[in-house]
Formats: sequence, structure tokens, C-alpha cells
Amino acid sequence: MNPLITVVGATGTGKSKLAVDLAKRFNGEIINGDAMQLYRGLPIITNKIPEEEREDIKHHLIDFIGLEEETWRIGTFRDECLRVIQDIHSRGKIPILVGGTSYYVQSVLFNDGLVDSGKEDSKQAPDEDYNVRQEGQSESKDWPILDAPVETMLDKLREVDPIMADRWHIKEVRKIRRSLEIYLKTGRPASEIYAEQQRQRQAAINNVEGETTGQLRYETLVFWMHAERETLYKRLDTRVEKMIEQGLVAEARSLFEYKESQDTQLDETRGIWVSIGLKELEPYFKALRAGGSSEGQIEALKQTCVESVKTSTRQYSSRQTRWIRTKIWTALASLSATDRLYVLDATDPDAWDRCIREPAERVAQGFLGNSEIPEPESLSELARMTLEDAKKSHEKQNQPATFSKQMTCEVCHKTMMGEEQWDIHVRGSAHRRVMKSAAKRAKRQEYLRNREMAEGTVDKVSTDGN
Repeated sequence: MNPLITVVGATGTGKSKLAVDLAKRFNGEIINGDAMQLYRGLPIITNKIPEEEREDIKHHLIDFIGLEEETWRIGTFRDECLRVIQDIHSRGKIPILVGGTSYYVQSVLFNDGLVDSGKEDSKQAPDEDYNVRQEGQSESKDWPILDAPVETMLDKLREVDPIMADRWHIKEVRKIRRSLEIYLKTGRPASEIYAEQQRQRQAAINNVEGETTGQLRYETLVFWMHAERETLYKRLDTRVEKMIEQGLVAEARSLFEYKESQDTQLDETRGIWVSIGLKELEPYFKALRAGGSSEGQIEALKQTCVESVKTSTRQYSSRQTRWIRTKIWTALASLSATDRLYVLDATDPDAWDRCIREPAERVAQGFLGNSEIPEPESLSELARMTLEDAKKSHEKQNQPATFSKQMTCEVCHKTMMGEEQWDIHVRGSAHRRVMKSAAKRAKRQEYLRNREMAEGTVDKVSTDGN
């Protein structure tokens, strides 16, 4: 057996701490799965686990690349991570992958990688997590049409993939661009790829042989560190304040000064430059450099920037949770392997041993010892609710695919996508108001026509003298 233990979850839930606990208990080594922690230095802005908290456990792929390098593309991380896992296995130890960048984790867990992105996407950087790529920049150097007006892209999409072209409203620019990009990169219509993926998922679900985990690279156990949202948000705000005390502003300013000192223009949409903290604090650094502002104005700007750091951190945590729920859980469900995923309630850090360490060690012991382990839903009430919600979401997603058709209301001059939106529109108050106004206009016009006809008849009678 070649086991792999993976720890995923939103930022601030304690993934690194759990990984250390498990590594100490089961003779493991830890592999970093966070894109920003690949970079050397900047321990505060990248939220690296401090040396003293690593407790002499070997950590791989951390402090690994220079600041001037681009974020590793998914294929690069996957290949390097698989090499490290093989090395750890060869020494009789347990690899523990700690994920912050969900794209990275998923590419390692599953043979088919990012199934909904097309074959070539394994070469892309993890933009979903870090917003590396700006709208419209995706592959414009190779395919200029992706920078063309949306009407041009949609015309091309109608030519190469009419099914997807009918699915998107002209205002859904990003989706139109993405569908066209998939065709340009793979040579196949996106609709064909999606249909094939759905057939593969259904085949996995219907596999009567029971070999439903063949697309997992290893004997896999996944711990999902999860916390109630509002509690986590407050914790994240507190953590940002602690990072400020530890020197976040000074660290971010040194990075800003390094960037400003470069002779060549750096691409600020990639690499370390998109890490949370730098871009949010940059207005403050620029104001300090420019001068001319009062001390009060500078301090007020600094506080505004710090609030932006908090907001970005909360938003990032939500994206991480959404990815786990909609991608990783769904991928496991498609392989009938959700029994490999255990939700740990990280809401109360003071209950660490009872809610996190002890249940995780109990599950891992059974997993590694090939003995009985508890049902995932049994660990806590939060685990039960979270997994039930994920299951419902997966079932909804896996209803028979129907590509929506555009439907235009000639009265309101609005275009809807599919019958569901159409039904909502025609039942809505705005449509009813327009219909009522149209009925009034039609009644008024009929009245005027009838009056004109009546007046014409009277005039004719008067002229005839009858």
C-alpha cells in the first residue's frame, strides 16, 4: 500500500498544525501544497509555519523558489510533488500533503487532474486561488481572438461549438471566452469534452465491479479542516492584526521596494506579487513615498489598507472552502470514494485535542492499519451537516445535463437562458408591468381606431345629406 494523507481547508483553520501532529504520530514527512509558500523568505506574508512549530519534522517544497520566478504551473507542481512522495515512500515514511492551493492538491490526488478544465490546463498556474490571471489575458498572445470584442468571440464560438454558444448570454463574457479557449487549446469543442467527462463520471458511479477508486493515485485519506464561517472570519481578522504586530507591513514594504527597484517592468498579475498583503498595502507605501500627506491622513490610509487585507483574507478562505466542496468532494463522489474524506471541526481552537487531533489520529490509525475506522459523518455535527450539504450539491450538479437555450421576450426586449429563467421572468413583477402597459396601449389604440372609424362614418353621412 502506498498511502497519502492530505490536509485541506480554508486558511486559518490549522492545517499545518494538524500535519505536524500526524507526522509525529505516524512517522510522516510534510509536503507544502501552497503556491505562495514555495517562495523563499517572506514568512509572514506567505503564512509559513514557523520553524519552532515544525518540531523537527521534514517539510518539502517550502522556501523552494526565488521571488523573481513565476508561480509554478500545475503540471510542474504535480510532477515535483509526485517525485517527493515516491522518495518519502521509499524511506518507509508517510507523506502528508498540506493544501492551501486547491488546484495543486487536486492534481496530485487524481489521475485525471482538473477534469473540467481540458487536457492542457494541467500546465496552467493556479489562478483560481490567487487571481493570477487578469480578465482577457489568458492566452491572448497565442490566440488574439480571446482579446477581441465579445461579439467576435461569440461568432467564432457559434462556428466551432454551437452548443456552448447557445448556452451563454452575450453578457457572460468570461464564460464565452473560456469555452472558446478550451476549443483553441484542445482542438475539441468544450461541449464535447464536458459530455465525455459526464459519461466517465457516470461510468465510475455505475461500475459494478466496485473498482471505483482507480483514478486516485494513492491509497488516500483526506482531512478537511472546517469551521463555522462567522467564527472563522473573526479569527482571520485577529490573525491579520497579529501578523501586523509581527511585521507584516515591514515585510510587504521590503517587497514593494524590491519591486520598485527593478529595471524591468514586473508582471504584477503573477507570482509572489499577487500574495495577499502586498497589493492591499501598496496604496499606503505609495503615499509614504510621494509625501505631502499629513500624519493623520497617512495613518487613516494605513488602516484602510489593513482592512483590505482582512477582506481579501476572508474572501480567499471562502474560495478555498468552495473549491473543496464543489471540486474535491465532487471528484471523490464521482469515484464513490467520499468515505476517504473526513471533516474535522476547527471552530474552537481551544478544543484542539478533542475535536481535531484525537479524531484525526483515530481515523489515520485505522486507515494505515487497514482496520475499522468511523463513518465520516460520525465525527461531529458540523461534519454531518457539511457532508450532507456537499452530497446534495453533488446530486444537483449531476442531474442530466441540459444546455440552456436563449429565449427572448419580445415585449420586454430581454434575453433569458433556458426555461427556468424564462419562467422566472414571465412570473416577475417587471414583466407583468410591461404586459399591463402593453395591454393598456393596445386598448387605447383600439379605442382610437374605433373613434376614427365612427367619425369617418359621421362625416360620410353628413356629406351625403342623409
